[in-house]
Amino acid sequence: MVAVGLIGGVVAAVIVATVMATSDPRCADQLKAGEAKVRTSRWEPAGELPGLGRYVEIHWQVRALGNPCSRSVPGPTDRTYQGVVRLRPEDARSLAARYDWRPVAAASESEPQVWPALAKFVPGDVRWLHSDAYDQAPPQSEDSRRLYLDPDRALALFDLTNA
Repeated sequence: MVAVGLIGGVVAAVIVATVMATSDPRCADQLKAGEAKVRTSRWEPAGELPGLGRYVEIHWQVRALGNPCSRSVPGPTDRTYQGVVRLRPEDARSLAARYDWRPVAAASESEPQVWPALAKFVPGDVRWLHSDAYDQAPPQSEDSRRLYLDPDRALALFDLTNA
C-alpha cells in the first residue's frame, strides 16, 4: 500500500511539474519575432527545392510546430517553412515541362493558404498548378514538400515541413 501511494505521489508530482513548466518569456518573444520575419536569403540546401534554378528572388518564413520554449520536453522542434519564389521565365517553363501539373481550384481545400506576411508577394489572380510527382521527387526524406507553380507568372510557392 505504501508503494502504491509512493508511486502515485511521484506520478502526481511529475504531472504537476509538467503542467507548471512554463516558457521563458524572452524565448517566446524571440520565437514570435523570428516567425514574423520575412527572410530573403537563398534557400539552402537548394536540392530540397529541385528545379527552381537561379531564381530572381525569394521571400520565406519559418514557424515552429511545437513549443521550442517549453521546459517540459527537451529536444528538437519540428518546423514548417513557406516561401514565395520569383523564378526566371526559362526556369518556370522548364519546371512546368518536367512534371505532370494539375490546376488547383480556387477556394478549394487543395488551394494553398499563403501566410499573411507572404501574401503581398502573390498576385491576386495567380493560377496555381500542383504536381504530386514533384512533391515526391528526390531528394526524398521524412520531410514533406509541396510546391505550387504558376508558370505564366514565373512564380512558385512552397511548403516544407521538418526541412
